[in-house]
Amino acid sequence: MLINTQGVGTLIIIAVMTIVTLLTRWGGVYIMSYFSFTPRVHAFIKAMSGSVLVAIIAPDLLTGGKDTQLALLTTALIMMISKRPMIAITAGVMVAASLRFFYPNA
Repeated sequence: MLINTQGVGTLIIIAVMTIVTLLTRWGGVYIMSYFSFTPRVHAFIKAMSGSVLVAIIAPDLLTGGKDTQLALLTTALIMMISKRPMIAITAGVMVAASLRFFYPNA
């Protein structure tokens, strides 16, 4: 199936992706409203979110450049010190952006 990406085609693609995203998010909330959360389920959900985050970040840590590794290290250290994810993520992004701006070929 080919969709012309000039003119309205791009908007159609964006609209379809938006609808699919909303349906999956709302569908999950709707389905989970029929289940009760036991302490075991809470522990599973909490552990799952951390493992997904590690699965996304670990390859970058192992194969990324020095800028990526320093940004991830900064994020981890700030998170351990402050216990505030948004501050840690912001610091990591600022380190990565600064290193890539001032040392683009490093």
